[in-house]
Amino acid sequence: MKLKEILSPVVRVCWLLDGFIQNMRRIHFVFFWTLAAAALLPAQISVTLMPSQPSPVPLGTIVTFAASASGANLGTPTFRFRARLAGAAFHTIVDYGPNSSLSWTTIDREGSYEIEVTARSGDLTQTAAASVIMAMTSLVTQDAPVITPTANSLVFIYSAPPCPPRQTLSVQFTSPEGYVQSTPSHPCTRFSMNFYLAGMRPQTQYSVQHLATSDTSTRTGPMFSLPTPSLTRPAPTMSLLTSSVPSVDGILLQSPIVSGAIATDLNGNIVWYYTGNITYVTNPVTGGTFVGLAENPTEDPSQQFIREFDLAGVTLAETNAARINEQLLAMGVHPINGFHHDAGKLPNGGYLVLADSERILTDVQGPGPVDVIGDTILVLDSNLQVQWVWDAFDHLDPHRAALLGETCVYPAGVACGVFYLAPVANDWLHGNSVQLTPDGNILYSARHQDWVIKIDYENGAGSGNILWRLGEGGDFKLAAGDPRVAPLDPHPWFSHQHDATIEPNGSTLTLYDNGNTRIAADPSGHSRGQALRINERLREARLILNADLGVYSSAVGSAQHLPNGDYHFDSGFLAIPPGSTNFAAQSVEVNAQGQIVYGLQIGTLEYRSFRMPDLYTAP
Repeated sequence: MKLKEILSPVVRVCWLLDGFIQNMRRIHFVFFWTLAAAALLPAQISVTLMPSQPSPVPLGTIVTFAASASGANLGTPTFRFRARLAGAAFHTIVDYGPNSSLSWTTIDREGSYEIEVTARSGDLTQTAAASVIMAMTSLVTQDAPVITPTANSLVFIYSAPPCPPRQTLSVQFTSPEGYVQSTPSHPCTRFSMNFYLAGMRPQTQYSVQHLATSDTSTRTGPMFSLPTPSLTRPAPTMSLLTSSVPSVDGILLQSPIVSGAIATDLNGNIVWYYTGNITYVTNPVTGGTFVGLAENPTEDPSQQFIREFDLAGVTLAETNAARINEQLLAMGVHPINGFHHDAGKLPNGGYLVLADSERILTDVQGPGPVDVIGDTILVLDSNLQVQWVWDAFDHLDPHRAALLGETCVYPAGVACGVFYLAPVANDWLHGNSVQLTPDGNILYSARHQDWVIKIDYENGAGSGNILWRLGEGGDFKLAAGDPRVAPLDPHPWFSHQHDATIEPNGSTLTLYDNGNTRIAADPSGHSRGQALRINERLREARLILNADLGVYSSAVGSAQHLPNGDYHFDSGFLAIPPGSTNFAAQSVEVNAQGQIVYGLQIGTLEYRSFRMPDLYTAP
């Protein structure tokens, strides 16, 4: 046998053995570096979610979901809570923030709901999620309507059995005097129909029944007698300023500063309250929800939040300034410090919000470096994500300082937006209202500039450029008004105004004229309620109402055109008598001639008040 033939199998074995050894080396190499990489990576975090009650629970039962996160590199975690009906998409209730629990319920319909929490590590690099299924059962028993109390003593749940398709259901409740209020109508489904009843006086017997309406008829349900309990929480004093109340019944939604919110009837009787930890309510929303905000001047941006909540006080949506700043950073926009003065719901389910930011400017509003507070306008979608942003430092001239030289001293509380960079800051703009105008732009009230400013928004496609400025030194001339409602006045322009709003006709603007600049020259003056007819094409404004309100409110205030043609104004910052420490607010109705025909005084400071036919119908 030839040597080649003898060695050939041996060579093949050696070659195979060498290949095996090389592969093992590769495997060991990969294994070693995998272990090394794993050792270098942070440990994964985990999160658990525990409900305060086991499933199932009846509709309207508040369940608290407590989250707990752990992990070697967790740091200070943040939590996001979302919910969904089985088979539907998640919607955000509370976006990433410091709170590790959520108190939640629904009366939408019975079914299985998934409540989800996502925890993030403090460095934002890791997340973990957990969820709980909570079955919500019907409140209806024996196929008959039922009324159930809630944790709010003046709010009840009316539940009716399923009703035929192509019908709608609503609920009416009537006071002993015959004042009828009605919930919104909802389309009938194969599930129970549930409604919050709110707007009733304590210790009063109401008549309640539902109405099932089709294209051809209306059928009423059984009549219930509902006695409301006494009110055990303290309430501010109320006193009428006029000898009579309007013949048209209604509700005053009032927003005391740093004490939740209340609603009264026109005689001053409490008919609803909210005790959540907000600074004040900014706007009601048609359908029976409300938007408010919290300003915490000594806390970081994660403690500054906006919130939408329902009549029972259940949080529906909430986000904080720190979470907004994560999104602004990704957009290349300067961060905000917090929210202030205004936040409201948009027709598409999103939110229009006013926030503040600050810069150290050198030789702009004084010699050397000066801390300057400006405004940021945010548009959020229904899941609280930033869709559009406007920064005043990019569009307004900071060389035009606050007209009366206003400054903020840390901590400023609700008098100024939250600020952090210096002990004293120039309160440059002090914006106090934002509105989506009928033509899809944004109206912004810059109090310390004595201007109402229209901003190019174009329903989200706008540049943010300034379209016009209304006020002294702005883009409009003020034409002579009707002397019967706007008599000759040496200072006709508003100043340090609040709550500027363009009405649906697109040409009438209402506002509360605090009058600080005018009264600095004439201390005997009063605040005024104003309405102006504006012609944007001609840049002309004409006063159609210039009502002397008889008091001077140096801050806050609201304005509203009522359906009967009269106007509602709120003077929210009063000392009565002047110079005392007895603080109060006054809500008044004036007629088209500027005469006060109704007024109610509340014994506390308040940010705004709203005249509403019921708690479900926003102005």
